[in-house]
Amino acid sequence: MENLDNNRIVNALRTVQDPETGQDLIKTGKIKDFKVEGNNVFFTLSLKSSEASYKSDLTFACIQAIQAIYPEADVNIHSVTDEGSGVLSQIKHVIAVASGKGGVGKSTVSVNLALGLKKKGLKVGLMDADLYGPSIPTMLGVQDTRPTVKKIFGKNKIEPLSAHGLSFISIGNIVDPEQAVVLRGPRLGGIIKQFVQEVLWPDLDVLVIDLPPGTGDIQLTLVQTLSITGAVIVTTPQKVSMIDVVKAANMFALENINVPILGVVENMSWFEPKEMPGQKYHLFGKGAGKALAEKYKTRLLGQIPIVQSVQENADIGQPQVLDESAEISGTFMKIADNFIEQLNKRISELPPTQRVEIKT
Repeated sequence: MENLDNNRIVNALRTVQDPETGQDLIKTGKIKDFKVEGNNVFFTLSLKSSEASYKSDLTFACIQAIQAIYPEADVNIHSVTDEGSGVLSQIKHVIAVASGKGGVGKSTVSVNLALGLKKKGLKVGLMDADLYGPSIPTMLGVQDTRPTVKKIFGKNKIEPLSAHGLSFISIGNIVDPEQAVVLRGPRLGGIIKQFVQEVLWPDLDVLVIDLPPGTGDIQLTLVQTLSITGAVIVTTPQKVSMIDVVKAANMFALENINVPILGVVENMSWFEPKEMPGQKYHLFGKGAGKALAEKYKTRLLGQIPIVQSVQENADIGQPQVLDESAEISGTFMKIADNFIEQLNKRISELPPTQRVEIKT
């Protein structure tokens, strides 16, 4: 029998897919303590707790891949499960972007924050959890694109779409744009769980989740399914907006949820005519963003003025933060900078957020 070649065996294992990310086992670091001794191949298959059901399939797939090139090889696999790693453990931080009411520019903030973080060198994904009003596909310019399905060990997995370097998923790319989304609570939760558990999310530094307005079934499903690192609250300057936003913020602050609020973004803060630079018109009042930040002992990440190009660029799928020639792009990048500071502070000062456990 020919000598076993380490490199050929490693390349064979590259053909076996990680059931959580769709990438190969070598790239995702699932193969540990690899060695070849004579006719024997030894390694440890390191699984996350969410992948335990794939243990047998992965083991046989590895054996088949190696024996396809070395039929007489004796493959010895030791499987271990890391109970500390759960759903989406390939993603370092999950960030929820929330508001108390619709129409405050929450999705605009989500998209530009995600792309701003990407411009800072982070690996970023975006989940559009606003199932009733999915606007992310339009803002990213991919509303006519459909995700593909990949079968891994007999189970269908969804490959996330990509736009401007972001991996993202939205129901707006699954249903027709003019189709009404009529869903009850349990079905809403089911779709969100699919977005979490059945999408092949790659390794990410940050996954930004654009939540629907309010505090409903979708928000509850997410905090039960994922460990959310922190939340960003979006408001307009007016007091009425603040009243509604407080309800959304209070949900994160509940004792059994306890998701830190990393900061507040105030949108539509003022209007400044081009022909009158320096003259700010506070069309929707002023002060709500600062007041919210003080109330929750967090930071006002930034104030976004009313600029027509923000709306125009969103409509054509070119988020404003990508236009470096525009002054407003700098505003979004400053929000990204402030967010990173808050995220680092949260990581250093607070323990990881725990998923909400429902006791019956």
